Amino acid sequence: MSQSLIGKNGTESPEPVKAEVTGYVPEWLQGTLLRNGPGLFNLGATEYNHWFDGMALIHSFTFKDGEVYYRSKFLRSDTFKKNTQANKIVVSEFGTMIYPDPCKNIFSKAFSYLLAAIPDFTDNNLINIIRYGEDYYASSEVNYINQIDPMTLDVIVKMNYRNHIALNMATAHPHYDDEGNTYNMGTALMRFGMPNYVIFKVPVNEHKKPALRKVKQVCNIPFRSTLFPSYFHSFGMTENYIIFVEQPFKLDIVRLATAIFRSVNWASCLKYDKEDITLIHLVDKKTGKAVSTKFYTDALVVFHHINAYEDDGHVVFDMITYKDGNLYEMFYLANLRKETQEFIESNKVNISPPISQRFVLPLTVDKDTPNGTNLVRLKDTTAKVVMQRDGSLYCLPETIFEGLELPGMNYKFNGKKYRYFYGSRVEWTPHPNKIGKVDIVTRKYTEWTEEDCYPSEPVFVASPGAVEEDDGVILTSVVSLNPKKSPFMLVLNAKTFEEIARASIDASIHVDLHGHFIPTQNFVKLTSKVIILAF
Repeated sequence: MSQSLIGKNGTESPEPVKAEVTGYVPEWLQGTLLRNGPGLFNLGATEYNHWFDGMALIHSFTFKDGEVYYRSKFLRSDTFKKNTQANKIVVSEFGTMIYPDPCKNIFSKAFSYLLAAIPDFTDNNLINIIRYGEDYYASSEVNYINQIDPMTLDVIVKMNYRNHIALNMATAHPHYDDEGNTYNMGTALMRFGMPNYVIFKVPVNEHKKPALRKVKQVCNIPFRSTLFPSYFHSFGMTENYIIFVEQPFKLDIVRLATAIFRSVNWASCLKYDKEDITLIHLVDKKTGKAVSTKFYTDALVVFHHINAYEDDGHVVFDMITYKDGNLYEMFYLANLRKETQEFIESNKVNISPPISQRFVLPLTVDKDTPNGTNLVRLKDTTAKVVMQRDGSLYCLPETIFEGLELPGMNYKFNGKKYRYFYGSRVEWTPHPNKIGKVDIVTRKYTEWTEEDCYPSEPVFVASPGAVEEDDGVILTSVVSLNPKKSPFMLVLNAKTFEEIARASIDASIHVDLHGHFIPTQNFVKLTSKVIILAF
């Protein structure tokens, strides 16, 4: 099953392809869904080791007056240009290390790397599409991002966070507030002095581009362990707070700096310490000061936060957790290309399922509270926070659901109390073949599935003037193992999960990771004039 979907080179459709629509695409659905993911795995005689290493292939689905148009293009990053010019992989990725030419001065290279603390990473931005100001960027988790034209998918300019703020790495999952400002987190390693986690804000900055030039540091948080910082893929945000989970899934800095000389890849520099604890940092967005209370929980691994909000003197946040750090191992191409049953058996034992969990942090803590007291006063959760002898607070989460990843929700409720989230159902197959909806209040679960079909991360788009949280549609691109079934864009009623429309596309569509929906009015803002899409 996996061989026809994973590790196979994708192809471009640089000119718009009109889809064949069955059903009814709502006329109010006007805009473009950009999606990003790995799409090129072989160059010449060389091949990547890991699915997350593949060259980024960006694709777009444009909704206009009930019609759907598709196009795709490989991200013309510097990495892509170097690799294609050489017709082989010449730039290292996290799971694929390219070793230096032995004719070159390897000791000189080693000295340079050690001075820099970490190597210069690839700009193969294959994880997500993010917005800073009015600009859109292909992003991954390094210091480089590539600004793209969301209509043509062409690269406009390569940007380096380091030119604007002292960062070595940054997440591909920022948050946007109601004013249009962007908040993100990154890691500053030794090159910039004392190592810290950095929270920063990029103002909407409508009149000066790029917006990144106006970046402001909100705060920095020192590493708990100088040489072993926590890995993080996302974070939480409420109206007034940033939530950062410092997990015991750690990056070995010395091993990272010397990976190329140890003949190991960068991915092997991540280690999970199951004997450690997980610290939870709560930072005031306005003052940049961290709450002094020590919140902690048991060892866990988290990649994706779902949402967070404030409620009656508490901060509530939901995220997808794992009991170990083995998820990354599952996506090595050699593993994904196993026969289905062999894949299931080998990974079911080694990898824990994703669990949606709710944590609650009380904002006011009486130091005289007796040991063992539960400080959570909210009536709609079973999550607990227990006072410890040293004044720290031990957090016991509530389990909401098991088996969903790549969570999404109605972003108008981001940072606010909410009821629904959507995601890809993770069962022990190489690809998610279902998408689901969870009602947090009733715990009702609804899903969509179709034989031989593999949907991408679901994206919610609200109906115009919607009041109810789930009034809108779910968009997901679907690829099929059935050669008689074309790939298609699926449009579901977000309330019922019933199919409204599907737009079948006569083009190659690849399995992707994350995306961003841009309403048509935002395209108008991009050019300061009305844009007519000439399809």
